[in-house]
Amino acid sequence: MPSWERIKEDFPIFHNLGSGYTYLDSAATSQKPLFVINAISDFYLYHNSNVHRGIYRLSEEATEMYDRSRENVSRFIGSRDPGQIVFVRNATEGLNLLSYTLGREMAQGDEILITIMEHHSNIVPWQFLQDRGIKLVYADIRPDGTLDMDDLQSKMSPRTRIVSVTHVSNVLGTVNPVREIGKMAHDNGSTFIVDGAQSVPHMPVDVEAMGCDFMAFSGHKMLGPTGIGVLYGRKELLERMHPFMGGGEMISEVYRDYSTWAEVPEKFEAGTPDIAGAIGLSAAVDYLRSMGMDNVMKHGRDLIRLTLEMEEEENIPGLVSYGPRDTEIRGPVYSFSIGDISPFSVNQTLSEDGIGVGASIHPHDVASSLDASGIAVRSGHHCAMPLTHRLNTVATTRASYYIYNTEEDVRKLFRSLKRTAEVYSR
Repeated sequence: MPSWERIKEDFPIFHNLGSGYTYLDSAATSQKPLFVINAISDFYLYHNSNVHRGIYRLSEEATEMYDRSRENVSRFIGSRDPGQIVFVRNATEGLNLLSYTLGREMAQGDEILITIMEHHSNIVPWQFLQDRGIKLVYADIRPDGTLDMDDLQSKMSPRTRIVSVTHVSNVLGTVNPVREIGKMAHDNGSTFIVDGAQSVPHMPVDVEAMGCDFMAFSGHKMLGPTGIGVLYGRKELLERMHPFMGGGEMISEVYRDYSTWAEVPEKFEAGTPDIAGAIGLSAAVDYLRSMGMDNVMKHGRDLIRLTLEMEEEENIPGLVSYGPRDTEIRGPVYSFSIGDISPFSVNQTLSEDGIGVGASIHPHDVASSLDASGIAVRSGHHCAMPLTHRLNTVATTRASYYIYNTEEDVRKLFRSLKRTAEVYSR
């Protein structure tokens, strides 16, 4: 079992910020260990060259490093074939790629089924298809913040061509039963897509066992650099699909009037790729693998379990949090508000007339107050406005944990929240 208290030493940014700094915004982006930073620097210092193009030693070294990175990422998510791994900029680009390519194959009246808890990246790309008469359908959530599976099932129809869901909600922390959803989708004859941006960094993921047709995730949320992400796709589907972007690298031959395409995955990687980013992502995979993803998942659950216990113990007036109380189906995300009333609230403190006790504090003010105490959290709608509206609120404050966080970080969060609530109630 890793020493979670010691892990911060591997991250240079915490040396610069000071040991007392508490970073609780890893759902937005994670910090980077020296191991990853050194891998990127090593490439630029000693191996920098373009890939797949040069018949000279430096280019061959860069190509080998880039190809090994693809193989390493493939193994990490349980893919049997590195050719199923397409490097993209992030999960957002991966989902846009699918909207463009799969959307070309859809007809007026076809439907895409998603959930109300989706990130904008799994909403807006599908909205682009609505002007062609393609319908976007939303499955609802239950009062405890879990997906309403009955509603999901009822909204599948013979016209449902795509079912696309988040594995883990970036607001609620809800871990969706993707294997079950995938079976439902395939039984319906639908393509099944998973947004793995919040799951791949935090838990063991096996795309083959999951049964998804596609999954997208980002490197920067799992200790890797920004600008690199992954779209996993079943090989036969990728081979059938039209390219997303045109240019160099993705072609086989180019003539004046037509072109032929390279083999998968190069067909979807137009232009010079983010070679250093792929190498950095591979290093992040090695770092996470050294700790064991089962341990990473357990650590996240331990922290969110302590968070929910502290919430009950401190009983901060007006504090409302969102998401399942069962930590076995919850990722390390804690979204809350102070003074808001919501049908999805837990631990509301109400007066006799049903109004929350204590001042109503805007989430931005909460985040600003916590920042003054050396705690970094996120506030706003977290790129999930339909879910925020569904929760009857305009914004929340979100604390999200990762491997460099400890139980003391959780306690510090609640000490600071308590002080914030006291100041605003005066």
